[in-house]
Amino acid sequence: MTLQTELDAGLAALDLPLTATARTRLLRYIALMAKWNAVYNLTAIREESRMLTHHLLDALSVSRFIPDRSSLADIGSGGGVPGIPLAISRDDLDVLSIEPNSKKASFQQQARIDLGIDNFEVQTARAEQVSLQQGRDFIISRAFGDLADFIKVAGHLLKPGGRMLAMKGVYPDEEVRAIPPGWTLARSEELQVPGVEGARHLLWLARADAPAA
Repeated sequence: MTLQTELDAGLAALDLPLTATARTRLLRYIALMAKWNAVYNLTAIREESRMLTHHLLDALSVSRFIPDRSSLADIGSGGGVPGIPLAISRDDLDVLSIEPNSKKASFQQQARIDLGIDNFEVQTARAEQVSLQQGRDFIISRAFGDLADFIKVAGHLLKPGGRMLAMKGVYPDEEVRAIPPGWTLARSEELQVPGVEGARHLLWLARADAPAA
């Protein structure tokens, strides 16, 4: 099975119709990641086929939960996941990646230029040191750490009424119980990612006084 065929099958399974241009950019992104990975160690995954399933399709599995024309900050995205795949597949999204590792941030910047992702930008910084003039609708992170740390590091970037989206594997019961005062788990969704075995969950975190979404 070619990467193109695998991508097409994965998008069909996710019920995510994309243009030919978006599909080409996604495949080019995987190729760029594989090329740069040899030098910058962007991911422990070396095979392009597994990059496609475990990074790209994993990222795209949350797309249907993000409303149209939303602003999104991706915290500690490493090689750009989930921010870059979401920006490529959803040109209505305004995506900011915040990545403290300068080499990984450089890769993301090069991907933005090479792939022409106009709705994506990257800042080389630690999230807790970033100040935005306007908060984001959603703050997302994948395998960032525990939920309390995610809130502590990036909660200040959220606009009033916004949501923090934590992409997790097995449902993190202990982390949920340790959510700090003033915050709450607003929603949890089990994800099905084509080609990825094991549990995947998306958790919505909100300020306790935030209106229901």
